[in-house]
Amino acid sequence: MKTYDATIIREGLAFGEGPRWHEGRLWYSDFYRRGVYSMQGDGDDERLELEVPGQPSGLGWTPEGDLLCVSGVDQRILRAHDDNVTTFCDVSEYCGFWANDMVVSATGHAYAGSFGFDLDQTLLDIGVEGLLASPPPTTNLIVVSPSGEVIQTIPDMSFPNGSMISPDGATLFVNETLAYRISAFTINADGTLRDRRVWAQLEFVAVDGACLDADGQIWVANAVAPQCLRVREGGEVTGVVNTTQNAFACMLGGAERQTLYVMTAPTSSRFEIADVRLAKVESVRVDVGGAGLP
Repeated sequence: MKTYDATIIREGLAFGEGPRWHEGRLWYSDFYRRGVYSMQGDGDDERLELEVPGQPSGLGWTPEGDLLCVSGVDQRILRAHDDNVTTFCDVSEYCGFWANDMVVSATGHAYAGSFGFDLDQTLLDIGVEGLLASPPPTTNLIVVSPSGEVIQTIPDMSFPNGSMISPDGATLFVNETLAYRISAFTINADGTLRDRRVWAQLEFVAVDGACLDADGQIWVANAVAPQCLRVREGGEVTGVVNTTQNAFACMLGGAERQTLYVMTAPTSSRFEIADVRLAKVESVRVDVGGAGLP
């Protein structure tokens, strides 16, 4: 198992999520600065790309090049075409609480998850021990067509998060954060899903944002520790990136997509971080480049 240490390349975020490498820049959502931002690979030249008053999360692009962005609090997927922002899909009927992460396929299908319940308030009320004492509420994984219609929901997902699509477009990976597992689905020709299975079951690793590499392994942020783990199918951990704060999402980008960018913060609780700017972007060069989507 190889170990790496990340370096801080940008500070001053509130809570960074959904990093994506797109057109030579790192794009990401910042929950509590209410915007989608991009920056150069070295952390310089941060730009506000899209204001999202409803709290941005998962990002992706349509085949036409339009940006899709989850607006979490009002449970919508937005579509941005130049300066025109419209509602691509209202998913509020299928979310237990805030809408969250999303991946968009090469065919324009969007796969979005949600919290399923108010995680921050629950932790404040009963703590981690209480949350672990009984299974928390599950929620849906939502499949949205390229025209913006919900065409399938997959129930009983435990905080679906960090979705990825294999390079051949045939497999969707979904992190179930509160079940500590990476699940996989076969993607049908019409974008719907079948054959749900466990790809890797981990032990007390709150699998959050993630990305695939060219060896078919997954780098996953561990939301309860200052680390990202490289995981092989079956659950073997083959690499560790140490960060300065808890890791909530990661993305391979840069030259040959061999730089792992990690969004870190002291905590994910909105009661502690919404009004401060303690989140960071950290990075490290790894041995195997990125693959697939996002």
